[in-house]
Amino acid sequence: YSNEVLIKYFKCDPIRGETITLHKAPAGTVMPRHRHTGTVIVYTVKGSWKYVEHDWIAGPGSIVFETAGSSHTPQALQNGEEVITLNIVVGDLLFVNEQDQILAIESWKSGVDRYLAFCTAAAVEPVDITAFG
Repeated sequence: YSNEVLIKYFKCDPIRGETITLHKAPAGTVMPRHRHTGTVIVYTVKGSWKYVEHDWIAGPGSIVFETAGSSHTPQALQNGEEVITLNIVVGDLLFVNEQDQILAIESWKSGVDRYLAFCTAAAVEPVDITAFG
């Protein structure tokens, strides 16, 4: 959904429907609005970000807990510093338009598919990111 946002997959759990990822976004990036079917924990490693719909700002060391059903539009602040977050997502991410209609669905399975496609394109030997350990 963005050529500027990078995602590193650490784990995609088919049993719990969970993904653990690192996200890296340039300052000023606005991600698409989305809704969660499960809970999300976001730990900010670097930079500052917020949701367009809220006044608070998350900075380095912040932990944001998102409840299932929450809907928001993440935005990296334009302070010149990229944003890096560690994300633990349970369930699906439902990307929605202004009328709240679902445009795309991301899950542990689409994460595995995206990771394998990257490995193929980069001629990198994939590891099993669904395995225990």
